[in-house]
Amino acid sequence: MPEAVLFDLDGTLADTAPDLGGAMNQLLQEQGRDPLPLEMLRAHVSSGARGMIGAGLGITPVDPGYPALQQRFLAIYEDALCVGTRLFDGMAEHLDELDARAIPWGIVTNKSQRFAIPLMEGLGLRQRSACIVCGDSARRAKPHGHPMQLASAVIGVIASEVIYVGDDERDVISGRVVGMQTVIAAWGYLGNGKPPAQWGADAIAASPAEILGIAAANR
Repeated sequence: MPEAVLFDLDGTLADTAPDLGGAMNQLLQEQGRDPLPLEMLRAHVSSGARGMIGAGLGITPVDPGYPALQQRFLAIYEDALCVGTRLFDGMAEHLDELDARAIPWGIVTNKSQRFAIPLMEGLGLRQRSACIVCGDSARRAKPHGHPMQLASAVIGVIASEVIYVGDDERDVISGRVVGMQTVIAAWGYLGNGKPPAQWGADAIAASPAEILGIAAANR
């Protein structure tokens, strides 16, 4: 068994797409545009505001109007962080199993503390989580290895004894840099880049229930 398990937040631990998509559609309506189907926006959630604004409005951070739109999007989202957001199916049971086995678990996300901490509060998980490492609490965000190093240090477990579960290629890169076992959350958003099988992870889990079995099999 692993000494600890770390999770990405958006698209791995929790389905945050309903609230992020809702914020994007409110912004679109403010801009005089029609709302978009959630399923169209879902693949871009792991890329944060940049990905959502790019998908919804077709602009990038180099466009002159981007900063104002980004701030408005984030303000809308902050007002409704945990309305439609839920843990993915099977995740609550998996966390219960980790607690029962006395295996500490935590979060490593590129989401800023401004959003991640209240969101974990809203899910009732802040006090249960052994760490919450955010994009602005590490020196550099994923795919850099420092967030993983920081999480390992906070939990008190060496990185090679930790599993990191994520739904984006940068999650795999960040975990592998520090020697963690990496598992892809096949239930997550997975982006729209190259197929997950090409990300170089140790394994792909179809559901949270498979994570510990995969870990045992790979040791």
